Amino acid sequence: MEKNCITVVKVGGAVVEDSSRLSELLDNFCKIEGRKLLVHGGGRSATKIAAALGIDSRMVNGRRVTDAEMLRVVTMVYGGLVNKNIVAQLQTRGGNALGLTGADMDVVRSHKREVKDVDYGFVGDVDTVDGSRLADLIESGVVPVMAPLTHDGKGNILNTNADTIASETAKALSAYYDVTLVYAFEKAGVLADSDDEGSVIRCLDKEKFEKYVADGTIAGGMLPKLENAFAAIKAGVKRVAITKDTDLEVRCGTMIE
Repeated sequence: MEKNCITVVKVGGAVVEDSSRLSELLDNFCKIEGRKLLVHGGGRSATKIAAALGIDSRMVNGRRVTDAEMLRVVTMVYGGLVNKNIVAQLQTRGGNALGLTGADMDVVRSHKREVKDVDYGFVGDVDTVDGSRLADLIESGVVPVMAPLTHDGKGNILNTNADTIASETAKALSAYYDVTLVYAFEKAGVLADSDDEGSVIRCLDKEKFEKYVADGTIAGGMLPKLENAFAAIKAGVKRVAITKDTDLEVRCGTMIE
């Protein structure tokens, strides 16, 4: 049986703290035809608020180290300030939006990351996403807006990379829909030269990815984004694109193969 289509859009923290860019992105998000779901970050806002509270931020390989104090900050910022601002703005555009963390409806369950080379603290690695419950919401006309917070089923909130939330959610929904996953951020796509917006790598497969990582072309926060993109394709997501947050045009960015 042919599946309905859904678009899962992930938007980063640089966009959500820029009111004009966020407004443009939400305008374009609402123009996407059919079913849709939005996953947001908020790391820059969390860093800024943490600094105001005298709490240092530490990043390793593009991922935030989350101690007990930082966990309180990201819970407030991601699940409250950022999430509800986006939900409120979608309502003004006619989107029947509902903000969710992973703990809501038990929709994303995770476990605390094992300590290996780095102790990331209260960071969660996803175990399950309840695609069935999300599909029920979506089929009732709801647009889920998911914050990058999960839970372990034992009463603990865990900070989880938003790119991972997007990838795992897209994978779970692929059992019910033909899924397009779009990573929208401040660049035009994956760039061969980080200073040249015209150097977009239009198609990227695993072999090219590994080559670019080895020579340093791809590094930092782009690494987890692409790792999650390849995992989504392998798990049955139909299309993954990394593109500019102001247009959401899949064909204009980098397509993951």
